[in-house]
Amino acid sequence: MKTIYKVFLVLFVLFLGANIYVIDWKLGFFHEENTTLLISLVSSILGLLLVFVMHTWSKLATKK
Repeated sequence: MKTIYKVFLVLFVLFLGANIYVIDWKLGFFHEENTTLLISLVSSILGLLLVFVMHTWSKLATKK
C-alpha cells in the first residue's frame, strides 16, 4: 500500500472511531443532535471504501 493510502486509511479509521465514540446512543441513532455526527460517520465509511478501491486500482495498474 502506498504511503498516501496508509495516511488516509489511518485518518478515516480515527474519524470513524471518534464519531462512534461521540454519538449519544441513549437519544437514538437518528436524533437531531446526532445528525452532524451521522454525516461525518457515513463520510468516513465512504472514505474507507474509496481508499480500498483506489488501492485495488493501483494494484491492477501495476500488473500490466
